[in-house]
Amino acid sequence: MTESESPGAVCDPGSDSADVVIVGAGPAGLVLGNILLSHGVDCVVLERADRDSVENRARAGFLVPHTVRVLERNGLDAGIRRRGREHGVCEFRTEDGRFRLDYRLLGRGEPHTVYPQHDLVADLLDLYLDGGGRVRFGAEAVAVSGADGPTPAVTVREADGRPLRRRARYVAACDGRHGVGRRSLPPGAVRHHRDHGVSWLGLLAEAPPSLDAVGYSVHPRGFAGHMARSADITRYYLQCAPGTRADAWSDDHVWGELALRMRASAYGPLASGPIVRRAVVDLESDVIEPLRHGSLFLVGDAAALISPSAAKGANLAVLEAEILGQALVDDLVHGDPRALDRYSERCLAHIWRAQEFSRWMIRLLHELPDPGGDSLFRERLRYARLAALRDSASAQHWFAENYVGI
Repeated sequence: MTESESPGAVCDPGSDSADVVIVGAGPAGLVLGNILLSHGVDCVVLERADRDSVENRARAGFLVPHTVRVLERNGLDAGIRRRGREHGVCEFRTEDGRFRLDYRLLGRGEPHTVYPQHDLVADLLDLYLDGGGRVRFGAEAVAVSGADGPTPAVTVREADGRPLRRRARYVAACDGRHGVGRRSLPPGAVRHHRDHGVSWLGLLAEAPPSLDAVGYSVHPRGFAGHMARSADITRYYLQCAPGTRADAWSDDHVWGELALRMRASAYGPLASGPIVRRAVVDLESDVIEPLRHGSLFLVGDAAALISPSAAKGANLAVLEAEILGQALVDDLVHGDPRALDRYSERCLAHIWRAQEFSRWMIRLLHELPDPGGDSLFRERLRYARLAALRDSASAQHWFAENYVGI
């Protein structure tokens, strides 16, 4: 098996060490890898999936302005400049009617950029390999050892079952909440976790967008959401009971629920089409403190999981990757470790801000479980929030700043 699956890559399957071993070839790992490579830092990316799977994993596609700036200043924005689309309007539908917020004219006056995450990953991977970066596909990292010393190692299971140890100066775990980074944490790590008690059925439909805005519909039967991905692909969300299977509802039932909750009879029909992907998403928040444990650093979903209610996950991952990349360059190239020492503190400030806004969005869009039994009171508060967002200029500016902020 070669070190990568691209003819543009430098193939060095015999090498078992690098200054930085990066686990995971998602946005965080590939932004980090590209930054290190551009500064001459030796690194290798380990990815358990094959290249085709990496480049076709359907994920979110709303990039905040900070993410676009990170990509621009690191020379990683060619794809976005060619194919990204600005978006700056959201529409709320409730029992009291509908209202729209042109949030690109509010707050700091910034829009989102719509760019599917699998396209971003494909761009980043091509740039990394074309620059001589090393990727080991089909290599599952199973343990990190020696993180409390100067030469940690990552134990890897190759596709053929053969074990391999990758030695490093630093290990960056960009491999999600169930990856080797979290499994290798020392006893002193603190995990903060909250299950919000809400589940979404996430749907990807081969259908054009039905409105020119991100749609949030609050309905007695549960939340429904509409997010355009491209001219012929739309992502929808339907609130469902926790524990619902992704295949529990037929396509006809799904489109019926979407039409009902999006109030299509009042505001126009939905453009329907084949549903090509389904997944149930449980809205959870999960944060590890600190994000550095000796020579091991947590990045992206390995550092913190955030609910998709405010589209912050991939954007946090890119922010953290740049902070870590610059800090590693300072240390490995310039001999200055101070930025590495501040990595956890800097990232956690952004993570907790995003968690707070995500929680606010969850309370805005859903009738939450109420152990105290005072659901009517909570529901009245929810509609008061929506009314403020509809009528108050200061509430609208606050929303816009936080909606696109990170």
